[in-house]
Amino acid sequence: MRKKRVLLLSEGFGSGHTQAAYALAVGLRLSSPGIQTRVIELGKFLNPVVGPLIVSAYRKTVSKQPKLVGLMYRSNYNKSLNRFTQLALHRVFYTHTSQVIDQLKPDLIVCTHPVPNAVVSRLKRLGQEDVQLCTVITDYDAHGTWISQEVNHYLVSTPIVKRKLMERGVEESRIEVTGIPVHPSFWQTSERAEVLKHFGLRDMPTVLVMGGGWGLMDDDDDLLEYMTEWREKVQLIICVGSNEKMREKMMQHPQFNHPNIHILGFTREVNKLMDISDLLVTKPGGMTCTEGLSKGLPMLFYKPIPGQEEENCEYFVQNGFGEKLHTQDTITKWFKRLLDKPSFLEYRQALLKKRNEQYDPKECTDAVLRYMQ
Repeated sequence: MRKKRVLLLSEGFGSGHTQAAYALAVGLRLSSPGIQTRVIELGKFLNPVVGPLIVSAYRKTVSKQPKLVGLMYRSNYNKSLNRFTQLALHRVFYTHTSQVIDQLKPDLIVCTHPVPNAVVSRLKRLGQEDVQLCTVITDYDAHGTWISQEVNHYLVSTPIVKRKLMERGVEESRIEVTGIPVHPSFWQTSERAEVLKHFGLRDMPTVLVMGGGWGLMDDDDDLLEYMTEWREKVQLIICVGSNEKMREKMMQHPQFNHPNIHILGFTREVNKLMDISDLLVTKPGGMTCTEGLSKGLPMLFYKPIPGQEEENCEYFVQNGFGEKLHTQDTITKWFKRLLDKPSFLEYRQALLKKRNEQYDPKECTDAVLRYMQ
């Protein structure tokens, strides 16, 4: 009997979309060994020259002109990708998409980014493909570009996103609230003593600082520098992602040269670092926020990019999972709070209870498995 096949399509505009696809793929195989999965960043796969150049241009825009990103997000907020855009994408980048689908013969296609979602939807609309299409919205908002009548099933982060889809005409029966998938490594809690030993850390109040999947962090930022002034009482783990130049620069900076300050580059062990941390300071990307949520970590949100990161930030702040990092006073308040161990432990327990009421890290995987039955 042939194993069931799931094709997961994403794009490299930000790291969270593809991370969600891989997280779901691993979760599906772990929960049901009878399933085969394949993750593809469609543009990069089908056009390995032009695709990465477009992603690189987007990355520079996010870094240098975030307000422009926000303007583009807001100006098209209630609009699906128009037919001209879909046609252009199809002809320029995805002329072989149908061939890929026919070759892999998936029983289900899962899209974690609006662009491949639109391309597969168009193929279905034209009658070129007849395959079930499931869309996982990987933020805490519902931008219009996610929406297509050809999507059979939406998996969304919150009831708010479900309501927004319904307001745009998506039938309630096509929407399921599952939360955003995280890698199965986040489903379990690591042994604290082993993690501390592995990373050479001390058993003391610990703050994990993450600069985003692309390492969008500035070493001379006043807020980051102010955090280092607490280094005698608070351990700082600073992850700068793929920004190796920033890592080297920070390691040579006297302010960051301290036994209680640890500067890391790209790592696949964020789950372990979250397990031994008490507070997360992060860019409010959908994936990182969800990973923090899965661990019941309180979060301070650092410089949200206008658009979906602002919406993500708003959701978590309103639901009591964190606070926007405005000033040094915010840092002072939270660092003093975590130094009050009995009170902070009680707060963390209450936060975990709320997490359990609102989010199950396995639910998205389970929903896909149910849908395939």
